[in-house]
Amino acid sequence: MTDTVTTNLLDLDRAGLVDFFSARGEKAFRATQVMKWVYGQGVTDFGQMTNISKGLRGELQAAATLAMPTVVADNLSDDGSRKWLLQMADGNCIEAVFIPEAERGTLCVSSQVGCMLNCSFCSTATQGFNRNLSTGEIIAQLWVAARALGQTSDGERRISNVVMMGMGEPLLNYDNVVRAMGIMLDDYGYGLSKRRITLSTAGVVPMLKQLREDCDVSLAVSLHAPDDLLRNQLVPLNKKYPIRELLDACKDYVGEGRRRVTFEYVMLAGINDSDAHARQLVRCLEGVPAKVNLIPFNPFPETRYQRSSNNRIQRFFEILNGAGVVTITRKTRGDDIDAACGQLAGEFRDRTRRRERAQNISGMTNQ
Repeated sequence: MTDTVTTNLLDLDRAGLVDFFSARGEKAFRATQVMKWVYGQGVTDFGQMTNISKGLRGELQAAATLAMPTVVADNLSDDGSRKWLLQMADGNCIEAVFIPEAERGTLCVSSQVGCMLNCSFCSTATQGFNRNLSTGEIIAQLWVAARALGQTSDGERRISNVVMMGMGEPLLNYDNVVRAMGIMLDDYGYGLSKRRITLSTAGVVPMLKQLREDCDVSLAVSLHAPDDLLRNQLVPLNKKYPIRELLDACKDYVGEGRRRVTFEYVMLAGINDSDAHARQLVRCLEGVPAKVNLIPFNPFPETRYQRSSNNRIQRFFEILNGAGVVTITRKTRGDDIDAACGQLAGEFRDRTRRRERAQNISGMTNQ
């Protein structure tokens, strides 16, 4: 006797659902019916999808699933931010974070279990890497958060924006991330506009070119240094795709018009925060439609970095702003529950042994 293979319908965008139902002799509109139930009504029990025939509901219960993660922890910050620790079917756990603001509610979504990259200032990177998340595991983070948060008093969804800035490098899980963003954009999914979805990358240049063709959502780039020598240390991917190559790809991505690329710049005391660094960054971004987001470093256990002082961050801001570079300083949110930028970690088995090596080095240093 063999186990019946079931299809997780969360892994399928509308086109995939149409194919799924067509293979069973059903009309294409079945795809939109299921999407309305799952993403519009939050229903994951096929038996409750009352506008679908009883026979088809029975077929779905036998051949399909809508696999949701288990909420292991649900933590609320003093500032209103909220972080979920979500367990996947294989036991790995990832994190998603909701950040409420006066005019928007932003959900930070993970794309990988851990991260394949090794940025030295990021807590996720120190945890190593296990695997890519499936399309269903990505979109399920939005489903869980949307159901937990409910609606505003006037009936609007509390999540107005999604940022692919959680655990992992989105462009190294390209197909699943693009498919999940397609569901976020779909009118029968979450109906978000491209300007309300932001993908953050350390700079996987070839995939940036492809993303522009497939799903040109808003773009954020983890820059963090104004020259290759320093960025090689902070963001090792830079050795493969150096700054000039990355910036050229960014200019191609936004093209002509009013769109800008957001460049994220974490402020590390004594590392990348001097007046000279600021002036060099101005020169580096010349000719690039840019907005710079200065991010106060968020510490995590055993990090060697410290946050720049408020005065140093303000001085850096003034130099950039005075040179005509649109600049904002990100307000730290959720750091009391380790939900701030760079602090997400999750719980999973590290296939790279990066965590083990780091712990061994730390132990030798402390002897």
